Amino acid sequence: MNTIVEHLFADDASRLIAAGCFILTVALYFASKALYARLRSPWLTPLVAVPAVLGAIVLLLHIPYPVYFEDTRWLMWLLGPATVAFAVPIYEYRDLLKRHWISLTVGVTVGIVVAVGGSLALAKLLHLSPDLQRSLMTRSVSTPFALAVSDKIHAPRDLTALFVIATGVCGMLFGELVLAFVPLRTRLARGALFGAAAHGVGTAKARELGREEGVVASLTMMIAGVVMVLLAPALGFLPM
Repeated sequence: MNTIVEHLFADDASRLIAAGCFILTVALYFASKALYARLRSPWLTPLVAVPAVLGAIVLLLHIPYPVYFEDTRWLMWLLGPATVAFAVPIYEYRDLLKRHWISLTVGVTVGIVVAVGGSLALAKLLHLSPDLQRSLMTRSVSTPFALAVSDKIHAPRDLTALFVIATGVCGMLFGELVLAFVPLRTRLARGALFGAAAHGVGTAKARELGREEGVVASLTMMIAGVVMVLLAPALGFLPM
């Protein structure tokens, strides 16, 4: 009887901790977003500051990852609707897509070839495991697309999500630095840079530069994601 009571108490405590993690995650997001809007420091962006603070808290309090993920998994589900929402500005700027479809097609094609080929070559050079190689191949498209591709090429979903987020954050942080050394004057080029290199995170950054940059970044990200999903069966035959 004591064992059953202890087990029920442990389950209740686990649910409370999971709920607390969910509330903490949302609260930290809005706090970081408010601070970033005021100070404009790249280190205060939600995708940089929130994971860092949450990681420190989870490690300090010894909260198991399954307990943290129990309620916060619903936030991962929101990635799908968020990605679909990028279609709204694409529809509004469909004339832009018609005018520059050749440039966008070439840019996305080159971006995917470089991203997949470069990731795979680097992974082989470092003698990484096949699971890591498969996950790295999908890192240059938005998370919902990357997870769909990872299912088809049998890559671990957790590693895929980790590499995609890391790629987006690095692209966002260093994108403006790249623009300083390689000045791209057209809105099309600046938007495509962030959309191809940093997908969803880069699109959010491109929107800060201008509405047209954000639209082009959305277009690039969505086209790259769709192409990667279509190429997924072929990627599964690449030697690991």
